[in-house]
Amino acid sequence: MTSLQHDLFEALKPPAPPAAATPAPQSYSPPAPLFKAPPTPTRSLPAPPVGPNDPPLQKIQLGSHTVHYALRRSARRSHGFMIDDDGLRVTSPRRSSHADIESAIRAKQGWILTKLFERGERRVMRAQRAPVEWVDGARLPYLGGDITLRLQEAARSHCVFDAEARTLNVGVTPGLSEWQLRERVKRWFQDEARRLFGERLDLYAPRVGVTYNAYAISSAGTRWGSCTVAGNIRLNWKLVHYPLALLDYVVVHELAHLREMNHSPRFWAVVGEVFPDYDGAKAALKKRSIEMPVLFPEE
Repeated sequence: MTSLQHDLFEALKPPAPPAAATPAPQSYSPPAPLFKAPPTPTRSLPAPPVGPNDPPLQKIQLGSHTVHYALRRSARRSHGFMIDDDGLRVTSPRRSSHADIESAIRAKQGWILTKLFERGERRVMRAQRAPVEWVDGARLPYLGGDITLRLQEAARSHCVFDAEARTLNVGVTPGLSEWQLRERVKRWFQDEARRLFGERLDLYAPRVGVTYNAYAISSAGTRWGSCTVAGNIRLNWKLVHYPLALLDYVVVHELAHLREMNHSPRFWAVVGEVFPDYDGAKAALKKRSIEMPVLFPEE
């Protein structure tokens, strides 16, 4: 075969298949999960509202959280802290420097953040619940259960509770507005709270081994009760919505302060003498307060 024939033969041959490339090593990827976990909810911290004539809010960084708070100056000698659904309010002596105020806040950082998260959660849950409709047949919370609101046309207003039927019968006069109806029912709840507090204080004071001076109802936003060294006790009237056992826990708690005006182990030992499951009561009161329906939006 001549060289020309050889070259022609080689040109007519089908091309050889390319050599198989050595596969590149692949990195290991774990299998994708079948179900994607929901994103972690963002925990929001409430901040006090600012009116047109109010000073701007102060802010402080507590760990990874920025806390906005309202600052008020007063003649008091120490720093006071109040937390409600609208956030943190700080009352400080007039001569305290900004550094002193921040130092006082940081000293109570754990308590402040815990309470702000609790109030933020409560505010979110309250916003998700529709308020009670003030109509005949509405269900109202009373001592851990429900009572039925019965509205009846009447020439004169009245509000009578039928314990056997568990109905609150309200006489509706011509032209009675919804806010007047709400106020009438609120007064009934407050009267019931005042009556029950007197009964429970008189029941538990001898068991705690103390004598109180006087008592009154309060509408505090963040405190269930308070007690002074003079023996004056204030109890939140909204406790009337909760089971009697939780009302009793708060009563015993305040009476115990007449023996120990603090929250030391000695104080809790006094509470435990009469109410052993105070930890369970505290947890139940917190849980119930979040779940409680909105009766009076202004509260």
